[in-house]
Amino acid sequence: MSSARIHRRSVISEAVAPWSDIARLLRGGEADTLIPVIIPRHRRRLWWMLPLWLGVYTLLAGVMLTLREADSDGAADLAYGALATLSYVGGVVLLVIGALWWWRSSIVEIEQGTHGVLTRYGAVTRTLDAGRHYLWHPWSRVDFVVDTATEIPYSAPVMACPTQENVPLRSIEFFLKFRITDAVLFVRTIGAGNFDLVLSSAVQDAIRQRARQMRTERAYDLRGSDVADMQELLNRQLSGYGVRITGCNIPDVQLPTQYQHHLATRERIAKERTAYEQEWGLTRKRRIDSLGMDIERAKKVRDARIVEVRAALNRAREEVAQLLERQETEAQRVRFEIETRGRSGLIAAENEARAQRALAMAYRDNRAVLQYELARRRLEVGAGLAGKAPQPVVVRTDGGTDTSALSTLFTAQLLPRLTAGDRPALGGLTVPGNDGGRDPQ
Repeated sequence: MSSARIHRRSVISEAVAPWSDIARLLRGGEADTLIPVIIPRHRRRLWWMLPLWLGVYTLLAGVMLTLREADSDGAADLAYGALATLSYVGGVVLLVIGALWWWRSSIVEIEQGTHGVLTRYGAVTRTLDAGRHYLWHPWSRVDFVVDTATEIPYSAPVMACPTQENVPLRSIEFFLKFRITDAVLFVRTIGAGNFDLVLSSAVQDAIRQRARQMRTERAYDLRGSDVADMQELLNRQLSGYGVRITGCNIPDVQLPTQYQHHLATRERIAKERTAYEQEWGLTRKRRIDSLGMDIERAKKVRDARIVEVRAALNRAREEVAQLLERQETEAQRVRFEIETRGRSGLIAAENEARAQRALAMAYRDNRAVLQYELARRRLEVGAGLAGKAPQPVVVRTDGGTDTSALSTLFTAQLLPRLTAGDRPALGGLTVPGNDGGRDPQ
């Protein structure tokens, strides 16, 4: 590592810049300079009040001209009217220009990840978050823009740091990251330039205390060591300034040149000792490996015999298991046959019983049907016989029981036709009575 890299120290400062350069300075900074605080170069002036006052004055002049117009006549009336109109128009235009100028000058845009410290009459009122804000009050302004989201890296090498034996080390490079948690407390209590001095002093004190606790031959153990206690100490010291240390470590330690030579000699001897130990270790390992191989061969022979015995035992067990399985299979087969025969007999008996039951039901149903058919046939035969039976014919007369010979003859002729079913022939016939009349049938 070069001497320039060793002796380089970070510098924390603040800068005055226009609003357009705030983002560049906060994120990039300048050469070897960290800029967490920017003082904006304000473009806000009170010139916007000039058109407003001029507009008010012009409107008042227009009112006066309007009043004067009411008291005059003729050409003066026209002149005062034109001047009043121009005054009104000019006043309105000036008021609009002043209002737009006021609106444009009141816009403040805070960069993302930063906070703006708002002051009024020089007193801090509040902080502004990221985004666009409108400062309508004429004497309100953003005096500081503080980066509160970025973890700022800081490098602080410590020179001639004595150890426990009072041997001064060439340098101990200390690296940390910090973040501003309270923008108002930071800018009003200490500021960026003073914070650089305070942080550098606090880091040097912490490093020197740690180096005093270390022996010189163990100085390289500081590289990458646990520095949580140093971080806690720095946080306690810097908490009153609105700053919190988020991480720190010791990346490099440089010993004096003469002591480096002594360490080089010690390292060379240590390396030779390590080489001898490695050689003896290899020899010992070869012997142990040889004995291990013999032991492994004996174990393999023993394992092979054990495997043979287990294989024979497994074969015997398999044979016994197969014999038991065959006997069990035969017993199950016999049992299945017996069960099958029993089930077959039971099923046959059940089927026969069902058949007998069905036959009985069929016989009973056939008997009822036959009885019904017989009764129906009887009815049909009775109806046929009733239809063919002789039908009596009643001949009524109006007189007494005695009939004439003519009616008796006529009735005797009609009886054979009536018995043969020729009743339509009697449609218009009448039987004469004793008194000479006709009796319709």
